[in-house]
This record gives sequence, C-alpha cells and structure tokens, in this order.
Amino acid sequence: MPRPGAIGIFVDIGLDVGGFVDVVLLPRQEELWPAEGTVADFEIWWADSRQQIRLKPSEPRYLRRDFAEFTARFRPGWPSDIGRPVLAG
Repeated sequence: MPRPGAIGIFVDIGLDVGGFVDVVLLPRQEELWPAEGTVADFEIWWADSRQQIRLKPSEPRYLRRDFAEFTARFRPGWPSDIGRPVLAG
C-alpha cells in the first residue's frame, strides 16, 4: 500500500455516478499514479449496485507491474467476462 489509508483514486467520468480506481490496480509507488487533472483512458473493471463504476487504467504505466499475475489469481475470467452481467454475490 503506497501510504496508510490510501484506497485508490476517484475519476470524473462525466456521469451521475463516480468512477474509482482501486489501489490494488495501481503501481505501488503513489508518484506513478495519474496526477489530479490528468486526462487518461480507463476501462470498466467492475460495476454493481453501488453508485460507483470501478475502473482499470488503460495505460500500462498506470497499472501495477504484475497485472497479468494479479488477474490470473484474483479474476481469472478476465477479460473473457467482458460484456457479461455482473452478478451480486
């Protein structure tokens, strides 16, 4: 965790719901995270009944270095689950 209490970054996606990138998807070094005001591309990583859309940075420089290993361990169906409904679990 980059610093105690850091949970991620909020992203203005131009909708009534907020966008959020969880700290577990970002590089360990906080200085490598997109700075406030940065315009960047993101993909929808997760959406459910909460009033927030979880995002994944599209640019590799904003992703954790071991992203492939991380997804294989914690979300093995990605990216084949893209476009499928997210079921409450």
